[in-house]
Amino acid sequence: MTLTEAETVSKTRDLAEAEKEIALFLDFDGTLVEIAPSPADVKLDRRVPAALDTLRSSLDGALALVSGRPVSFLDSVLEPYRFDTAALHGAEIRLGGQIHSQAEAHAEMRDALRDLVRFANSHVGIIIEDKHISLALHWRLAQHLKDEALGLMREIAARMGPAIRLQEGKSVAELVPASASKGTAITQLMQLAPYTGRLPVFIGDDITDEHGFAAVNALGGLSIRIGDGETQAKLRIASPTSLRAILLDAAERGSITASNFSQG
Repeated sequence: MTLTEAETVSKTRDLAEAEKEIALFLDFDGTLVEIAPSPADVKLDRRVPAALDTLRSSLDGALALVSGRPVSFLDSVLEPYRFDTAALHGAEIRLGGQIHSQAEAHAEMRDALRDLVRFANSHVGIIIEDKHISLALHWRLAQHLKDEALGLMREIAARMGPAIRLQEGKSVAELVPASASKGTAITQLMQLAPYTGRLPVFIGDDITDEHGFAAVNALGGLSIRIGDGETQAKLRIASPTSLRAILLDAAERGSITASNFSQG
């Protein structure tokens, strides 16, 4: 088959983009690990932390975790390694070992926590994650309570006003600072060394990652969703297991580009 001039230019551009130095942003739950019945039950493949450290070195440091988890939790599961992190949906950003920005806890968050504790005490299977800056309510173990749990979270978010945003996800809803999002965090990091000038690649699995996909798309980067579901991501990878295989193989080879994911 003979390519037209336009097709040749397009393929040349695509190849150049695929081999451009990337900045790699990774969600945690549902991306590096499978979703577990309880947030405390996730299991990370013991090979992953060292592999991520190898990839970070190959990217001259341009690798960050972008997660709803706190920095302290991510450090604990990835020890002894510490990575740049946009935690709590971007409410807390650590860059080069230092906290670069951090949202303040809303004054009414403690009142919201009391409401959620009362709800959890009255319903078996409801789990609360108190992250200080944010609050998450999980109904993974009580799917029949989804409507009631989500209704409560929406009511609390409305009461707290515009400073708080309700972030909905897979069997979870979270009260987070309105100024924070994964997209805002990625955009901010892309303006700073060692990320600036690179092709952003963000991999996530949930509604909570759509802000990140939108930001990366706007920057001309590569957005990748794990699993099925409606999304604005440009590519899909079947599962966390498939992603880990890509990352481990890339670490063994000692380098990673956007083409690793398009071939995965």
